[in-house]
Amino acid sequence: MEKLPPNLLQACSHDPQSQTLAYDHHDAAQLNRHCFCATLNRTQLDAILNAALIPQPALATPSPLFADNPVYLSVQSFEQMRDIIDAVERVVALPAYAEQVRQQTSPLANLHLGPAGVFMGYDFHLTQNGPKLIEINSNAGGAFLNNALQHAQNHCPHHQPLNCAPKNFDDTVMSMFKREWQLQRGTQTLTSIAIVDDNPQQQFLYGEFKMAQQLFARHGIHSKIVDAKHLTCDDHHLLHDDQTIDLVYNRLTDFYFTADHSRALQQAYIAGSVVVTPNPHHHAFYADKRRLMLLGNAQTLNELGASAADCLTLSQGIPATQIVSANNAPKMWKDRKQLFFKPAIGYGSRAAYRGDKLTQRVWQDIQLQDYLAQQYVAPSERHLMINNTLTPLKMDIRAYTYDGNIQLLASRLYQGQTTNFRTQGGGFAPVFAV
Repeated sequence: MEKLPPNLLQACSHDPQSQTLAYDHHDAAQLNRHCFCATLNRTQLDAILNAALIPQPALATPSPLFADNPVYLSVQSFEQMRDIIDAVERVVALPAYAEQVRQQTSPLANLHLGPAGVFMGYDFHLTQNGPKLIEINSNAGGAFLNNALQHAQNHCPHHQPLNCAPKNFDDTVMSMFKREWQLQRGTQTLTSIAIVDDNPQQQFLYGEFKMAQQLFARHGIHSKIVDAKHLTCDDHHLLHDDQTIDLVYNRLTDFYFTADHSRALQQAYIAGSVVVTPNPHHHAFYADKRRLMLLGNAQTLNELGASAADCLTLSQGIPATQIVSANNAPKMWKDRKQLFFKPAIGYGSRAAYRGDKLTQRVWQDIQLQDYLAQQYVAPSERHLMINNTLTPLKMDIRAYTYDGNIQLLASRLYQGQTTNFRTQGGGFAPVFAV
């Protein structure tokens, strides 16, 4: 019998002194197959969302957003995920890694003004051989909504899992944003934040923009939800309606501010007249999927100066990844059933394909674009009773992090080639540790 590690104990809402658990990967797998308890208290969740003043249209969608059932994760798997994240952070900090990335990206992405990047997202698939890091995201969505979801859970009547929701999520998030400000501005006072996206009111996760705005207001910081095209820039400030913006919580998928409507943000960012988090530097060093080619290759890691332990952790924890080129395209087509194809600068599973589902037409398009092929790692499954029918759903685990520290765990349940919110019974699911 072993107690949960301190990092997880700090995140759990359960009293760690009252329970000792033996952990095993197979226990969690069995619960994911055989525990059908619906733990979501939708009345409580609705109350949390209503208290955040989220407009009903933001959540009234035919696409399932929240699952009724939790996902179970062994503490062993959690520790392995944490080890992979720690190893990534150490490698990214290596001078040789930074130099190699600088040679592959734009001057804008090489500009590093201090911030560490809020809400990084590490996405994992669980396997018999431990969790595998599929990708890293620099503006991972869903943290606010998943925190609400985790705090609207009933106890499972048949088990005593630990709910991995932080007790002080609000304080954790505010400390993160204030630290981002201090890393670039020192002791100056943070007074205004803009939550920036394209057409934010039309975004699927607009509800959490409202939750972030409410959080900032509770801490005395004026905030706006702003469309990037409505920003302007003068010689010294980023502005919206002639009001100065101190910090941008960046949710744009125009990662390098190259679109015309991002021009003001680009100008202010280059001038250092606004703090932007996450920013192009974070995407280039972490979330550009070409970085997986470095991070998952033991020989390359060794050449960059990574420790033997980190080389082993990452080469085992990250599926082999390579760029699609004219030289290797014939072999990749032959081996496509063992590969997963994704754009180098992609997001949200857009234009990503399982190799065994590829058509010749799509394959021709892939070869004309900047694509990567990753060794396919099948997602594990969460079995649920949906309309009295046993239904297997695919699942992944997302770790939201800041400066390498895990803040929150969440899962997504779905059917289809890639993660989505179109599956009955699927959506965001809370993660319970066993």
